[in-house]
Amino acid sequence: MKKNLYISIITLAVFATVTISCSDDFVSRPVQYSIDSENYFNSKSDYDNALIAAYDMLQSSFINVLMGEIASDNTFAGGNSPTDVIGYQQIDQMTHGPVNENLKQLWDWMFAGVQRANYILEFKDKTDFQGKNQVIAEARFLRAYYQFELVKWFGGIPMKGDARFAPGDEKSIPRSSVSEVYASIQNDLIFAAANLSAIPAQKGRATSGAALALLGKAYLYDKKYDKAAETFDKLITTGNYRLVKTTDLTPQQISSGLSAFGSIFEDAGENGPESVFEVQYTDVEGASYGALQASEGNVAVGFAGPFGYVGPTFADGNNFNLPTPKIVSAFEAGDSRKAVTILDMVAWIAQNPGTSYTKQNQDTGYFNRKYIPRTRRPEAAGDVKLTSPNNYRAIRYADVLLMAAEAHNKSTTSNDGRARTYLNEVRARAFGDNNHNITASGAALADFIQAERRVELAGEGFRFFDLVRTGKAVQEIPNFKANKNELFPLPIEEIQFANGNWAQNPGY
Repeated sequence: MKKNLYISIITLAVFATVTISCSDDFVSRPVQYSIDSENYFNSKSDYDNALIAAYDMLQSSFINVLMGEIASDNTFAGGNSPTDVIGYQQIDQMTHGPVNENLKQLWDWMFAGVQRANYILEFKDKTDFQGKNQVIAEARFLRAYYQFELVKWFGGIPMKGDARFAPGDEKSIPRSSVSEVYASIQNDLIFAAANLSAIPAQKGRATSGAALALLGKAYLYDKKYDKAAETFDKLITTGNYRLVKTTDLTPQQISSGLSAFGSIFEDAGENGPESVFEVQYTDVEGASYGALQASEGNVAVGFAGPFGYVGPTFADGNNFNLPTPKIVSAFEAGDSRKAVTILDMVAWIAQNPGTSYTKQNQDTGYFNRKYIPRTRRPEAAGDVKLTSPNNYRAIRYADVLLMAAEAHNKSTTSNDGRARTYLNEVRARAFGDNNHNITASGAALADFIQAERRVELAGEGFRFFDLVRTGKAVQEIPNFKANKNELFPLPIEEIQFANGNWAQNPGY
């Protein structure tokens, strides 16, 4: 599948018995292998293979990160021209509607993940084997992960419990409410947290910590702040995660000027002590622009790279997801995260004579340094713009600390002391000292937490949703329309298939 999760291909086929009459001879050819989706799941390996298939859709979540950042005020769409990938550029300008190929891809790919997880859960009682609860818990974590992506993008979605969708269901199964979807997500994650191991059997597998982190996030988005605070505290007190510090670096990394924060996003920093859940990517299998979901590489990385780049460290890309001057100026003086997050191409070229790139649409001179292509190994497969091996740090411990700070600040007990402790732990790493601690309380503290989330997580796909759920999108995102752009439209094809059963989101 990806790094450390190897592909197991499930072939489900029925071969008809062939009968041939030849004179006195009657030949009945025996079936060598006969299996279909309804008589699968007869062994542990069947469940394991189906689970790998459910994990495999995580690679397609590159589009969620890319578009989530473009939708915010952090980046411009970019591209080679104003109509390069029109779906991205419409989202950037807040002119998108139900006809948008890229929103359709996100819907399809995330629902494919739900469908694959539901396939396992539909047959969860068919065969018993040692370690089955772990498999079921991973399937429920994955379903929750995909449903969380869908609900934050589209609002209420259709759900069918522990069963796959079948043709015709779209005409009879309604869209569940947002609260119903969150209830499903939370129930899945409560089960997953109780049944998953704290240590993954393979890198990239869900753990109890990942389930707690996503559960806390689901509570936060659902505005259940007391439960969110309790859940995050439970995760934090396990001691299983920590911020990466300078003491984690090798002497060679330090001498090269690499910061602790910067090390997180390099190859050697993958699946490190700060990684609560990480989507695994590899460059061993190619892809094409017509089948991006088939890439085992992180497509968002190649898309965000400088076009026509020649020089050290980095590699050629497609010029999308360009940082705006607004995010560049959001960092305080002395914040070590700025140099890691923003590649100032003018300054970089001045430091590295002979380096060049070709300016394209909406060029700002800045690139998302966390997630742009690095120099590739010669044996990398296929189009290197589509097969970047950079993992996506889907849930980092710093994100957990800042979400916990927000939850405590907004909880009924309003524990601002604990909120400041979590917030200032993140800031201490950023500035290398405790001289930049925040002392505010109440609404002022809430604003500081959101400002910190912006600079800590810039380029990682969260800014748009943070603005929406805190009610600040209309004042920060150009052309954002209140009571419309908080959600994205269901693809027109889905509305047509549902034949009146699913209403379109307001304003579209």
